[in-house]
Amino acid sequence: MTLSAEDLTDDLPLDRCPGPSWQDKLDEDEHPVPEYLRKQYPYLNGFKDIPKERYLSREWHELEKERLWSRVWQFACREEHLPDVGSYIIYEIADQSYLVTRVSANEIKAYPNACLHRGRTLKTYDGRCSEFRCPFHGFAWHLDGTLKNIPAEWDFPHLEVRSEEMTLPEVKVGTWAGFVFINPDPDAESLDDFLGPEIQQHFERWDFENRYVQAHVAKIIRCNWKIAHESFCEGFHVNATHPQGMGYTGDPQSQIDVYGNAARQLSPKGIPCVMLPEIPTEEEMFRAALDVRIGEDLPVPFEEGDTLRGALSRAGRERFRSTFGDRVDSLGDAEFLDAWVYAVHPNFQPWGALNRIVYRFRPNGDDHETCIFEILYVSPFSGERPPPAEIVHLGADDPWTDAVGLENLAMVAEQDTFNMEQVHRGLKNLRRDGVTLSRYQESLIRWKHDFFEECIERGPISS
Repeated sequence: MTLSAEDLTDDLPLDRCPGPSWQDKLDEDEHPVPEYLRKQYPYLNGFKDIPKERYLSREWHELEKERLWSRVWQFACREEHLPDVGSYIIYEIADQSYLVTRVSANEIKAYPNACLHRGRTLKTYDGRCSEFRCPFHGFAWHLDGTLKNIPAEWDFPHLEVRSEEMTLPEVKVGTWAGFVFINPDPDAESLDDFLGPEIQQHFERWDFENRYVQAHVAKIIRCNWKIAHESFCEGFHVNATHPQGMGYTGDPQSQIDVYGNAARQLSPKGIPCVMLPEIPTEEEMFRAALDVRIGEDLPVPFEEGDTLRGALSRAGRERFRSTFGDRVDSLGDAEFLDAWVYAVHPNFQPWGALNRIVYRFRPNGDDHETCIFEILYVSPFSGERPPPAEIVHLGADDPWTDAVGLENLAMVAEQDTFNMEQVHRGLKNLRRDGVTLSRYQESLIRWKHDFFEECIERGPISS
């Protein structure tokens, strides 16, 4: 079929990858499959290119500061980062800094990180305190943001009639699944409304509130933050970037669903990539998944007639039984095996089901040509909650493999990072105005940019 530009409408048939789909694998599961896993919500919104200036130009970065980061819900920390009254963290985005603190057992507040006297940042590191006292002149505020002390108060008679101005301004705070979010826009919708019911319903099943931060690594990458983020919004790149996964993961068969401001990409294990020249056997897929060579002993039983999905899901159930109890028998194979990469606008990616991976992507301070890519492991536990891991900071030249807590994921992240930096460099040489996206496999990237456009078109908060 030959198409012209005028033919490119969303009415065209939606072609999908040949071979078995994720839904086909759900049909083979002997355990209950929740109805919401059966529903599909593809995102089809045109074929236009994404302007390359969105990644390269300082002007677009300034628009993001004014119209995106100033008005959107964004993941700041986990609740366990604020275990006690007075615990606080500093959350920074572009040139803005916020204090997020626990003011009581059941309340978390957030404030711009600036003294209302002369503007000095109130805190420069995470910790615990009984007050927010400025190191410059000593102005101090209670944890709830009310003014506590004015040094040389006799010299500030004018503040008696302007006392309300001296209360730390609050930014909105919301919590979900153990994650703490902030939103600087006082008129923003609630976090519940922003997330929507679908993603909240999904995560209720996996008990994310009762997890702990097992690992936390932040690395500076030499690329715009959107380039880094978009590397994890599609599985299309796996065959070229992560060839070690082709033998047991059907990334081209991934299912992509969009629910307003949240989305998910589901990549099935036990389906070999259709781009392989030869289809591996079940045992070959199994060995590839465990990185065990032919002739070496397997760490997990695999009998004649077994499938990768059957053997690994059995092992997964037993692994998590001590934490989740017999509830593991009500979970489907897909929840133990598959890659469930959720995305919440604009920069947050918690993996779903029994996965422990969480991603966050931010500009590196006010530099639009570098970013901070963070990987957290949010893991189940038994007994008393362990303290959250200290963050490991990696510079632009430090390999992910220096962060031993990431285990095998460090190698995968290293492969992705090589692409991220080369994309940023390549866009400066690109002799066309934008980048082209596939219709289905890269649809989450288009979904992201449609959101950016909506934020930009709304204008600044003050308008």
